[in-house]
Parts: sequence; C-alpha cells; structure tokens
Amino acid sequence: MGAEYVVFGRSIPTYKLAIATYLAIGAPIAAMKLTKKEAPANLIQASSADEEAFIREFIKAAEDDQPKNV
Repeated sequence: MGAEYVVFGRSIPTYKLAIATYLAIGAPIAAMKLTKKEAPANLIQASSADEEAFIREFIKAAEDDQPKNV
C-alpha cells in the first residue's frame, strides 16, 4: 500500500500516524476551548459604593470617548 514505520515492533501505516498526531494535538486544544469559563464582564470589586459608582462612571466615560470598531 504505502510507507510504513515500525513502532514498538509493529508496522504502522503513515496515515494512521498522521491521524494520531492530529488527534494528539487537537484533542487538548478542543478540550481547553470547551471547558473554558469566562469571568463576568461587569465584575467590579470595590471597597465602597462610592468607589463602585466612580469606577462605573469612569468606564462609561471611557467607552463614550472611544470610537466603536464596527
């Protein structure tokens, strides 16, 4: 058929080695993307209500100042 490699005394076709390589690299990446949990976007850890209000106003002013990338 095609080329083969001897691995641990067994003859393995190259297409099976290629598939095993893709799976060995792709499976951990897919698992990381599926289990990734994103933190809430609007989480503000302030020590007081005044500080939280100041931070919210500052963020709102900064967002209004920036042009949107649309």
